[in-house]
Amino acid sequence: MSKREPRAAASLPGTLTGLVVAGFGRHVLVETEDGKRVICHPRGKKGQALVGDNVRWLPSQDEGTIEKVDERSNVFYRQDEMRTKSFAANLDQVLILIAAEPEFSESQLTRALIAAEAARIKPIIALNKSDLTEPFGRGWTKLAPYRNMGYEMLSLAIKPKTDTGDANQAQTDTLMALIQGKKTLVLGPSGAGKSSLTNLLIPQAKILTAEISQALNSGKHTTTSTTLYWVDAARSTALIDSPGFQEFGLNHIEPMQLANLMPDFKRHAQNCKFYNCTHLHEPGCGVINEIKSLPSSISAARYRLYGELFEDLSQTRY
Repeated sequence: MSKREPRAAASLPGTLTGLVVAGFGRHVLVETEDGKRVICHPRGKKGQALVGDNVRWLPSQDEGTIEKVDERSNVFYRQDEMRTKSFAANLDQVLILIAAEPEFSESQLTRALIAAEAARIKPIIALNKSDLTEPFGRGWTKLAPYRNMGYEMLSLAIKPKTDTGDANQAQTDTLMALIQGKKTLVLGPSGAGKSSLTNLLIPQAKILTAEISQALNSGKHTTTSTTLYWVDAARSTALIDSPGFQEFGLNHIEPMQLANLMPDFKRHAQNCKFYNCTHLHEPGCGVINEIKSLPSSISAARYRLYGELFEDLSQTRY
């Protein structure tokens, strides 16, 4: 993670550099170089700053105004017919947290992975509740195609720490190694265990959340906002907690892009006879030929999901 220089921005006299660490509506909390946190507001109708943004802000009494958002390396977001929901910017990776029970949605998982691929952000899949033997076994088997695609995968049993310590210290150590020195967005459906994971890795998270809510004069709970927490005192490792979701819209993805954003499809789509192949019915289609082969590297469930997504995204454009 690059260091932010503790200086005023030369092109915007009087402004200071900062990092957006929380957002509630149009209010954001900006962290200064020395760790102080200041409520800031966007100037006029300029674009909203996102958690993870490096910004130039202008102090005004005990608050501030966002004058400029520095160029972003990426933005992770979802989009449905009604609106776009941006989670965070300048990410190193996305940890997609799903649970063995209740059974996770493969459609939601696929959609989140496609959004990560489109934003060129590394995804990690974490399956929670490994202590529930039978449901976890079913979930882990269901994830076999994703392991075969090369996605990094992690098993977790997120439990609060007790007086006797963390019973799953090995899992925690593995997770800490994966996020070390990176900005990681924790993403997942409601109830998957995102807040429990944050509280496990950052024991002071509840206190920090209360302070942020008070500072922003907001009664909203952390699950309705996106918040960045530093895991270490050096502020080199960041965990970003995001709101849970039940739907994950991909309206920002063109249907003809889908195959190239799904690794198991992409490697066979290069063998198609036609450059504009939809992989649904065309002769000489590399994907369909792979589906027909036994064994196939594309599961029937994945092909069904592709067809549903292609139809869904095609309809939104007409």
